[in-house]
Amino acid sequence: MKRSSVAGLLLAAGAGTRLGTPKAVLEHEGERLVDRGVRVLEEGGCHPVVVVLGAAMPQVSGAIVVPNPDWRTGMGSSLRVGLAALPPHAQAVVVALVDQPFVQPRAVRMLIDSGASVAVATYGGRRRNPVLIAREHFEEVARHAVGDVGARAFFQARPELVTEVEVPGDPRDIDVPEDLTHLHPSR
Repeated sequence: MKRSSVAGLLLAAGAGTRLGTPKAVLEHEGERLVDRGVRVLEEGGCHPVVVVLGAAMPQVSGAIVVPNPDWRTGMGSSLRVGLAALPPHAQAVVVALVDQPFVQPRAVRMLIDSGASVAVATYGGRRRNPVLIAREHFEEVARHAVGDVGARAFFQARPELVTEVEVPGDPRDIDVPEDLTHLHPSR
């Protein structure tokens, strides 16, 4: 199904407790991860882009910023807040995580171009983010998003809906200080 309006949703509310700083404000090659995430979603074909913030509230250009007052409860609340903030004309959303700085715009575009109502990026056959969810599934996804679980519980409950899309790129995420060596090899 060809969609005329796909929004982007960047989940960036966490405190990065294992890392020692909120991931949204980390920089890679002179660009904050939150700004990179917005750019990747936009370049991949998403408009508008909604960013859910919580532990840190940096200014973010080119995006609709929504605070998650319950960010401490985990990713599920951020996903629910983000889905609720999407404009009514958005037929689908691509959800991305701020701590995956190596995801490429092409991965986002491939999810959109798949025409699926639910699509998950895979890297070497392994499911990771970003994911695409059509509007008709927003309510059910939100019901499954509890604690630190985002859309994964929905995918597990409704496997018949999920289309896997093999995408190029690197899904590594930043969780602990040692992961910063991926961002700054000289450290």
